Amino acid sequence: MRQDHLISAGQLSRSDVETVLDRAAELDAALEDGDPSLRERHAGAVLALSFFEPSTRTKMSFDAAMKRLGGRVVDMGGVDSSSVKKGESLADTVRVLEGYADGLVLRHPREGAAAMAAEFVDIPVVNAGDGAGQHPSQTLLDLYTIRENAGLDDLTVGVVGDLKYGRTVHSLATALTEFDARMHFVSPESLQLPRSVRFDLHEAGAQLREHTELEPVLDQLDVLYVTRIQRERFPDENEYRKVAGRYRVDADSLNAAADDLTVMHPLPRVDEIAPEVDEYENAKYFEQAHNGVPVRMALLDLLLRNE
Repeated sequence: MRQDHLISAGQLSRSDVETVLDRAAELDAALEDGDPSLRERHAGAVLALSFFEPSTRTKMSFDAAMKRLGGRVVDMGGVDSSSVKKGESLADTVRVLEGYADGLVLRHPREGAAAMAAEFVDIPVVNAGDGAGQHPSQTLLDLYTIRENAGLDDLTVGVVGDLKYGRTVHSLATALTEFDARMHFVSPESLQLPRSVRFDLHEAGAQLREHTELEPVLDQLDVLYVTRIQRERFPDENEYRKVAGRYRVDADSLNAAADDLTVMHPLPRVDEIAPEVDEYENAKYFEQAHNGVPVRMALLDLLLRNE
């Protein structure tokens, strides 16, 4: 995977994706075996974490990934405790962090922030979410989970929830155009895919259909990818309330699905998947979160080695 930075899923060819996923599988097996050589892989390397928005899974899994590779982590901490509070620009912040680390993971509320940051530094930058834009490392762990459970060819994927603001959706849909995948997007009309994303998918030859209800397509799906409504992205609280709770997957609704349907969610969930679904054999969202460690280990390994 010859990339200097990972900013968008659009950078990734099928070959790139398979390179990361294959490396992740190797590292996952090494973790299972307790292979001590893992900690020698990037001993002495330092990864900077710069998160301008809250994060649990992404931040902690990058931290764990780097440490399991033998490296160390420096964390900028919250915005309120950093010089950003004093008015420091993003360009200045990332140039300072470049002096402390060998790689940078950046989350920012402004779409395009990671691409801009990459222009100012010579160390690898990973986009950990830029507003409603992209979240490519999440996409890689999503694809790893899909490959492990349903395969990545002759695949029908349903994505339900907030398709307008959901950056995980935008990234995943982009990456799936590299595979033999049919995509069904289910959302309220007000939260459909942005026109720009839809245009790019059509240009890439995607097989996609849009719906407002899940039930008519549920029995066609190999993978159901559920997302929460992104309350924090809504400019108007009243608009959020109109769509909150619109879709909910529970045991009854899954009666209409194929027995081997893989149910996924990038987390955190609010009320869009009932807790009872956790007992469903093919509910894979916690496995999906776990996969963030080996996949991000693989990504960091490739970027820091410039392979």
